[in-house]
Amino acid sequence: MKATNVLWVGLAILLSANAPVSDKGYQIGDVVEDFRLKNVNGDYVSLADYSDAKGFILIFTCNTCPVAVAYEDRIIALDRQYRPQGYPVIAINPNDAGVEPRESYEQMQQRAKDKGFTFPYLLDPDHIVTKRFAATHTPHTFLLQKTDKGNVLQYIGAIDNDSRSGNPDTKFVADAIAALEAGRKPDPATTKAVGCTIKWKQGE
Repeated sequence: MKATNVLWVGLAILLSANAPVSDKGYQIGDVVEDFRLKNVNGDYVSLADYSDAKGFILIFTCNTCPVAVAYEDRIIALDRQYRPQGYPVIAINPNDAGVEPRESYEQMQQRAKDKGFTFPYLLDPDHIVTKRFAATHTPHTFLLQKTDKGNVLQYIGAIDNDSRSGNPDTKFVADAIAALEAGRKPDPATTKAVGCTIKWKQGE
């Protein structure tokens, strides 16, 4: 990783460490309400569209955060590995383009094209879904399991334990899916999301 990228990632981690973490929103074991958000291809996406899914890897991410950008290849890899197994990635951009213009819908479209995203990249312009999940950082991951009761939240936090070099020795999301597939609860069920704080609309 280039020195400038390391500097930005380090700054993002520092901001993350000093940011308040909300205890509101969905908790482990809660049934998640469906949503309908606009994808970069112009279509609207909801969880109900995935009739054959076993669950979802829901990731709040963005165009500009150095940590989120550093995770993009790993997010693509997650989707390629787990979508065929019934756990597709759905990415949501929670940032307000009025605060950070590079988070605009048009910039999201370009980012998805440049990186070859294999998953939906949805816009949450009014932070409605973001607030339901109480997401605080980019990236911030929520693993859902489809059950008879609905989509149950089973894991919240980081994708893995290495936001710097990209060589994790613990893959939290992968381990959580393995636990669910084995009939167990993820352990840990929560970890600390590391990244940039969400860019809320002014006044929120």
